[in-house]
Amino acid sequence: MSRRKTTRRAGGNPAPRRATDPQAPCPCGLTAGYGECCGRFHAGEAAAPTAERLMRSRYAAFAVRDTAYLLGTWHPDTRPRELDLAEGPRWTGLDILATTGGSAFHTEGTVTFRAHFTAPGGTPDSQYEHSRFTRHDGAWVYVEAV
Repeated sequence: MSRRKTTRRAGGNPAPRRATDPQAPCPCGLTAGYGECCGRFHAGEAAAPTAERLMRSRYAAFAVRDTAYLLGTWHPDTRPRELDLAEGPRWTGLDILATTGGSAFHTEGTVTFRAHFTAPGGTPDSQYEHSRFTRHDGAWVYVEAV
């Protein structure tokens, strides 16, 4: 059974809430709605307090195709000049497997995760990554996969 909340459309058929709807489940997998969870980071209302929360918010940004947030939370030394998500996969779930450092008391951290997706052709798959994060000008940023 899906945890996704629905609203009623004309004719009585339920429609899933869009990920950018503040009340919709957050794509990162935490229990708060998108607006209370990663949406506030994407809107610039708050900064991710830990490397793990930055990882989750970046995953959610991929899911909602927020390229500005992704580029803004990428370390300037490793950030690509542009990012095109138009033909990308549909992200379907995130598993955080391990973290090191990355708290409010650290300047570096790593997050190991598995991101699940459905490829443009409809094939389900996943991406495993061990990512490195650091603080840049006081904020957590993604550096690279290690």
